[in-house]
Amino acid sequence: MTAENRRTMIDEDVRTCTCCPLAATRTYAVPGEGPVPARILFIGEAPGRTEDAQGRPFVGRAGKILDDLLAGIGVSRDEVFITNIVKCRPPNNRDPTPAEIEACRPYLEQQIALIRPEVIVPLGRFAMRWVLESHGVKPGPISAMHGTVVRIRWSGGKRTVVPVYHPAATIYRPVMREALAADFGTIREVIGDGFGPDGGTT
Repeated sequence: MTAENRRTMIDEDVRTCTCCPLAATRTYAVPGEGPVPARILFIGEAPGRTEDAQGRPFVGRAGKILDDLLAGIGVSRDEVFITNIVKCRPPNNRDPTPAEIEACRPYLEQQIALIRPEVIVPLGRFAMRWVLESHGVKPGPISAMHGTVVRIRWSGGKRTVVPVYHPAATIYRPVMREALAADFGTIREVIGDGFGPDGGTT
């Protein structure tokens, strides 16, 4: 089975999933999007209103900020994979519950095994906690962990994790934009020069 066929199967499983109560309130599940494989995987918290309406990740205000941050380090959105730990929108954009996160765990684990990212970027505290605790790393608060570089082993290979603030946080606290931009500078350093329109993604 090709990677694209496997990816299509995972996407379909997500879109038809009824493993938790969020299935009853969603408009569309949001599997994620991007190339397979991809050197960088961004993992957010959960779809918001715009994402729920379109079935695509990070297409609202936070998505525009993410696009700008990627452009700032010379990386196109088309070159990275973007998904969430929870694939359906929690009502009123509330925090996802542990049970909802656990229900989506198999999908995210399958995606990571398929995507084989070199760098995993958790966006915000929920995604950071999921990634690090899944590998026996006890995370501190996102205010202390953002921009740090953590090495883990996942899906048979070494991965670099760089937690950052969620882009949505800068909507309400613009002062955080500078810190987030600096963290993306760290991501740029981690991926090196062989990435982007000149260096490619190999």
